[in-house]
Parts: sequence; C-alpha cells; structure tokens
Amino acid sequence: MHAPPSHKSFAGAEAQGRGPDRIAPDCAGQNFYEIDRGLRDLLRLYLQPDDYRRLEPHFRRLGELAGGRLDELARTADKHPPVLNARDRFGRDEDWIDYHSSYREMESIAFADFQFHAMSHRGGALGMDRPLPAVAKYALQYLFVQAEFGLMCPISVTDTSIHLIRKFASAELKDYLLPKMLSADPAAQWKGTQFMTERSGGSDVGAIETMARCEEGVWRLYGDKWFCSHADADVALLLARPEGAAAGTKGLALFALPRRLKDGRRNAYRIVRLKDKLGTRSMASGEILLEGAVAYLVGDADRGLKQMMEQVNLSRLSHGVRAAAMMRRCVNEAMVCARSRTAFGKTIIEYPLLRRQLLKIAIPSEQSLSMFLFAASAMDRANAGSKEAESALRILTPLLKFRACRDNIPVATGAMEVRGGNGYIEEWVHARLIRDAHIGVLWEGTSNINALDIVTRAVGKSRAHRALGTALTKLLDNATAVPAAFRDRLRAALDRTLSFAERVAAEPALEANARQAASGLYHVTSAILMMWEASRPGSDARRALYARLVLEHRLSARDPLEPSTGDWERGAAEILFSERQVVIADVAGLLVS
Repeated sequence: MHAPPSHKSFAGAEAQGRGPDRIAPDCAGQNFYEIDRGLRDLLRLYLQPDDYRRLEPHFRRLGELAGGRLDELARTADKHPPVLNARDRFGRDEDWIDYHSSYREMESIAFADFQFHAMSHRGGALGMDRPLPAVAKYALQYLFVQAEFGLMCPISVTDTSIHLIRKFASAELKDYLLPKMLSADPAAQWKGTQFMTERSGGSDVGAIETMARCEEGVWRLYGDKWFCSHADADVALLLARPEGAAAGTKGLALFALPRRLKDGRRNAYRIVRLKDKLGTRSMASGEILLEGAVAYLVGDADRGLKQMMEQVNLSRLSHGVRAAAMMRRCVNEAMVCARSRTAFGKTIIEYPLLRRQLLKIAIPSEQSLSMFLFAASAMDRANAGSKEAESALRILTPLLKFRACRDNIPVATGAMEVRGGNGYIEEWVHARLIRDAHIGVLWEGTSNINALDIVTRAVGKSRAHRALGTALTKLLDNATAVPAAFRDRLRAALDRTLSFAERVAAEPALEANARQAASGLYHVTSAILMMWEASRPGSDARRALYARLVLEHRLSARDPLEPSTGDWERGAAEILFSERQVVIADVAGLLVS
C-alpha cells in the first residue's frame, strides 16, 4: 500500500501544471518561522542580542519541523487518540494508556530534543548554559503549537509543576521529584500534571470534596477528580482538604501525587475512563478515582490554593500563547489559500471584501503576538527583580488568556471560510483548529472568571493596571518616529480605558461590564505595543497600521450603518497585503488621515 503524496509534492505538482490544479494548497511544508515576519522582527526586539544569535537557529529548526514532520505527526495523532486499558490479561487493575506512535514521536521532539519542560529551570536545553528567557520559551511554544496543540498541555503542566515543586516543596521532596522531572532521558523522566476540577467544583474551587487523611504519618487522598488532562502523568499536583480543615478555599492544601510508589507498585488510584472530547484528541484526559492514594504535602497546608494559583497563572499565559499560535496557523492557511485560489478569473485576495475578511483574522493574530511577547518580557524582568514588571505581569497574564482565547474561535472559523467547503473536511487542518480552539475558553478559567480576575483583583485589589499604564505611557513617549497626532489618540484611549476599568472595579453594580473593561484594556495595550514596535529601527511598520485598525474598530465609536470607505483603509490594505518591507515613512500619512 503506497503512502499518499506529501503536501509539499502537491504544491510542486501544481507549479508544474500537474496534479490537483483547481485545489488551493495549504501551508504544510513551509517553515513557520521563516514565513512569520512579525515574529522574526519582534524576537530581535524582545530578546537580548546574544540570546537571539544563539537561539535563532533553533527557532528556524522548529519552524521547519512545525511545517513539516510535526505537522504530519499531529494530523495522524489526531485521528488515532489514546486508548485506556483497564486491566491486564490476568485481571489486574493496571489501567494503562496506549498512545499512537505519532504521539510518542512528538513527545520525543518536545521532551528529549527541545526539552520544553526543563528549559526554564536549568541549563543544557538547546545548548544554553543557563535557563532560557521566558521570551524564548514562549516563542518556541508558539512555533510548536502551530503544528500540535494537544501535547502542549503535558509539556506546560510538567514545566509549571516543576516550578511549584522548586518553590514550595520541602528539600526532601525536591530531592525525590526534581531529578526525575528535569531529566531529558525518556527512560528516567517523570512528566507532571495538575488535577483540580471535580464534579462539585470547577471554577468554584472552594467546593472541592477530595479529602486528605494523615494515616500513620503518611498522607492519603480520597476523592474523585473529574477532568484530568494528561491522566497518566508520573506525578500530579492537586488540591485536597485535610481532615478537619476549614471549609472553602482556606482549608485546601496542595499535594504531589506520584503514579507509582517508591517500591515500584501502583499508587492507590484508578483512571476510571477517558473523556470523549471535542478537541485535543491526541492527549489523554480522564477521570481519576482516589482510593487512599499516597501523596506528599507541598508547602504550607493552609496555603494550598495560593500556591496552586501560581501554576494556574503560568498555565494561563501559556494558553494565551497557544491561542496566538493557532491564530497564526489560521492566518498562514488563509493567506496561502487566498493567494492561490481563483474565482471568476482572479485570485480571491484581489477582492476587497475578502481582503477585509483577511484583516479580521490577521489583526487578532498580530495583537496576540505582541501581547504574549510583552508579557514574557515582563516575566523576564520580574524574575530579574523588577517590581513594576511583576505588577504589570499580574494583569497582562489574564488579559492575554481572556481575549486571545476568545479571538481564536472566530479566527479559526474565518480561516475555514476562506478555504470554502474543503475547510470543512477533516483531511484539512481547519476542522482540528476549530475543535481545539474552543478549549481555550474553558481551561484555567472561563472568560467570565478571567474577566473578573482582571477587574476585581488585578485592577481593584492589586492596582496592577497602574503599572501597566505607566509602562505603556513610556512606550508612547519613546515612539517619536510615529506621528504625534496618532500617539495622542492612543494616549487618550489609554486614559479612558484605565478610568473605565477603575470605575467597573469600584462599583459592584457594574460587574456585568467586566468583560467590556477587560477587552478595552487588551485592545489599547496591544495597539500601543504594535505602534511602539513599528517605530523601532529595522521593524516592519505594518504593525502601526494594525494599531490604527484596532483603535478605529475596537476602541472608537462607529455607526454600524455607515459604510467603511475611508481612503486610509484602502491604502492600509494595499500595504498590509504587499510583500515589501515597510518603514514608518511609508505609513505615517495613513496613521493620521
């Protein structure tokens, strides 16, 4: 039986006048780093020059993998989901999970080759003599997820579990877990995960019913965890209520739950079943029944939720990056189709209405790229001791999670529409992108939960919006290459948005406006970032046009029945869809017209 021709060979056949010449190609076979001008420009801006020089070959290599072998493996793994085996042939409750060889090969690329799980915690990954900066780690995640989304969950929860163990565990527990979790050797490595959700409590964490009982000096857990991604991980972090502890979130403690005990025996919990999910089909999510499982207390027993929230916030940032990655894949697919597909004698990108639709998916993608790189840069500065950056990161993280994950859903659908009926067929990537996009608004808190975190906590309690406002004002002041009139409009939008968020935070009756306030903060932040990025020497000034489109369509009042026929928008579209390098002088007039 012969394998089907590769996607690259189809594109070659079309170029030579052979093959399926009426079907537009997809972007498989391309290098996802090389075709992403925005990412290439911004990495030079957000990374230190020496780090960029040393890591750029790895960005390029992963870009090639993401458009090539990883993409092929992801397509196969999505069609061959994991299978739970409850018992072995002797009737013993071993409940192991079988994965397709395609998934195992992707694990090898992620955990052994690139060492995603450890690159933030030790040297050695990608030839670096120290941990990678957050900007580099999340840029690599961004490239990987353009091919495979499901596996990024085990990668991320292993990474974030290592963070919690390093920060809060006892010296003895660190010595037990960290060498295994930081290993890049598949035979020795322990992968991590996080089990939080129960039937009694998803977002309402205080309703958790899992009980922890100290029996002869050993903690044992009893309960039922309802949605456990990476169900067969080697060690899971979870919340449980010690016997006799207070009700609500104050009574929760954080525990580390190993899959196997020190003597090699299975721990006392079962994977009851795997979830039949809409998306993330390559990765195993299941239900876990704890039957007196041995666990280790992590940190203080009365600070479990506070400690766990550090993992949640790190996961939220990663979710925003994943949404940005999937949106970029959608833009790549839409653009290659629009430039190749013909209708009524012209390529469809020549039609004004289609160009407008392309902008509707390109702008959220570019916004999220700037937002995650700026947030990652803030994380690097916070890790270096900056309190201002730490405060800004407090609000940037839920902002990215809230808006990018929401934008990902219409972007995925819009990209499918550009391809037409073929986009609805499972042989193409669009169906998987649409299915996977929806989990972003559920994992680590729904949109409402994140919007409330932004407004009531980050703004109302932490006052983190002030640090963000100060940082954005500095960027406005420094972008002197951009026309002052445009910077003044952005400055006014920033002031109005910050004031609105403060008002919503201060008046309980305005809670229903939390999502509106959160969206406003996201849009004004991303617009100012893109404006500033466009002003930097060597950067592509298209980002300033994206900033104005955000300002006009997301932050300004408009009559929905007034035709959008401004000359500046037509001129902007011409530049945005051109192939040439653009400098500020090319777009200055379009920013103020």
